[in-house]
Amino acid sequence: MNITIHKTTMPKPVPQDDSKLGFGQIFSDHMFIMNYKTGSGWHDARIVPFENLSLSPAAMVLHYGQEIFEGLKAYRDSNNKIRLFRPQENFKRMNVSAKRLVIPEIPEDIVLDALKQLINLDKNWVPHSDGASLYIRPFVFATDPFVGVRPGDEYLFIIITSPSGPYYATGLNPVGIYVEENYVRAVKGGMGYTKTGGNYAASLAGQAEAKKQNFAQVLWLDGIERKYIEEVGAMNIFFVMNDEVITPELQGSVLEGITRQSAIELCRKWGMKVTERRISIQEVADAYKAGTLQECFGTGTAAVISPVGLLKWGNMIMEINNNKIGELSAKLYDTLTGIQYGRLPDEFNWSMMID
Repeated sequence: MNITIHKTTMPKPVPQDDSKLGFGQIFSDHMFIMNYKTGSGWHDARIVPFENLSLSPAAMVLHYGQEIFEGLKAYRDSNNKIRLFRPQENFKRMNVSAKRLVIPEIPEDIVLDALKQLINLDKNWVPHSDGASLYIRPFVFATDPFVGVRPGDEYLFIIITSPSGPYYATGLNPVGIYVEENYVRAVKGGMGYTKTGGNYAASLAGQAEAKKQNFAQVLWLDGIERKYIEEVGAMNIFFVMNDEVITPELQGSVLEGITRQSAIELCRKWGMKVTERRISIQEVADAYKAGTLQECFGTGTAAVISPVGLLKWGNMIMEINNNKIGELSAKLYDTLTGIQYGRLPDEFNWSMMID
């Protein structure tokens, strides 16, 4: 598929102070767009100036939420080269989400090529400082002007990019997590394993309660028995107990995180015992009381590794590893970011260079 490029005639000034970028607030000069129509397939692939979209008020996505998205990053290494981290996995996962939401699968090779061209065009927007990166948001949504429940016949696939500052502006400090018991995020058979906006909308009430209690994130329990741990709002979750690394298994209600899988592969390479299974919040509490809960951390694109120092379940507050970063959390963070920024050898061939 030929990709046409229309460069902006009014380029915006590129931010010079990476420490003031924040996250998801500033957008680069261009975006990629591709249309879909039943009978025509994906077509009209183009890179155009970043601008507002024109949609019918009856566009199906606004009424029935048929949309999916992904999140990944581009990194600038010490040789001024730009790198992606396992981008093929993001587009593979996007097609898993597409299948569940009855959205036409995207052509993975074409959109990966489009992403490379987009980043090359806006390469000056990739931050230069360590810890900062260019956040990449691909997304698809139904655009048919039709108020009725059915899969769409028309879609837009778009990629936008946003320069983002270091996630840990003040250092890699542990966060506090609140265990949600009143609301549920997802159930097996639903959409919990996909990246779709509805999952995140469902998490807002719990997130608001966590914030009210001065906790950074929500830890979700299963939607049936309300006792098995699933994931944090924007991260997968890991526990280290008796030198065993344990993370909830993937059974249809938990997102298959790419950072999650990378952390598992690294731990196994280091000779650690890693188990993917159901784990109850009671088991974690019992391990804490017994002194065998050594670490807890989250994994995700934005934070990479997020150490958990406090875990609140009901009236019980567990202080993990004296509310300090654990040895494994630090090692995983240093290794993953080292590979992403080209500071460490990439033995898994996870990095993709932008020519």
